[in-house]
Amino acid sequence: MKPLGLCLAGPTASGKSALALQLAEHFALEIVSVDSAQVYRGMDIGTAKPGAAERAAVPHHLIDLIEPEQAYSAARFVRDATAAAAAIRARGRLPLLVGGTMLYFKALRDGLDAMPAANADFRAQLDARAAAEGWPALHAELQRVDPATAARLAPHDAQRIQRALEVWLASGRPLSSFHAQRGDAPAQAQASAQARWPLISLEPASRAWLHQRIAERFDAMLAAGFVDEVRRLRRRPALRPEMPSMRCVGYRQAWSALDHASLDGLRDAGIAATRQLAKRQLTWLRSMDAAARIECDATPVAARLRQALRTLV
Repeated sequence: MKPLGLCLAGPTASGKSALALQLAEHFALEIVSVDSAQVYRGMDIGTAKPGAAERAAVPHHLIDLIEPEQAYSAARFVRDATAAAAAIRARGRLPLLVGGTMLYFKALRDGLDAMPAANADFRAQLDARAAAEGWPALHAELQRVDPATAARLAPHDAQRIQRALEVWLASGRPLSSFHAQRGDAPAQAQASAQARWPLISLEPASRAWLHQRIAERFDAMLAAGFVDEVRRLRRRPALRPEMPSMRCVGYRQAWSALDHASLDGLRDAGIAATRQLAKRQLTWLRSMDAAARIECDATPVAARLRQALRTLV
């Protein structure tokens, strides 16, 4: 079965974007972003969005789709990515889906669960409770009603805790039960769907290597004017810190630092939050079916990646 596109996934700061550009020197490809933060306009530095030179060298898709006040979902990603990949194939080129939003990869390759849609009233109730009690208290409540989901979420993972409790309030069922339904699909059908979007996983052998790259990347963001970018975003009248865009790693910490008129702890908080994100991404990756797993801190990683692609196209 000829794949609809190839997926290149890895934790933040693992070198995915640079490697994708190197692959474009050897393959006729276009890049489809699998990044829940790069869809937002005006969020450039903190998302490590490819610049004008990179986009001129290789076409990129699913970047700068919406304003930070708007919401984007896994369901919309599947629609957008499927359409973008089809258009790329029609041009005789290879769609290479690159990013670290593992939920989007899972939705594309495994399908979406038939769970309740977003409910603004429930979200407002949960936001009010979080403001009064704190997200760890809501995480503790999630442990009581959905221990399986709570076990994979950090106590301050506001966006995912809110979604899990929202599903519980709307349906009376734990979020994990919807995922279990998807897991009951016949193994042959799942394998067929995943073969249409084969996944190459970049995973470092050394956690210290990744931590160093995360620190270097956050320092580079600060030097490039990340705080000023967040200041500009804060001037948008409708933008609030509880919105999904401002819950992105880095933005949440910068917004909080500006609220307290002190940037002293921003670097440490941003690096710590990015490390936690990378840990979650690696947990996702290790649970996903992959056509190849490549150590991104080994050499020659680019050559190994090219070889893996050649076996799949």
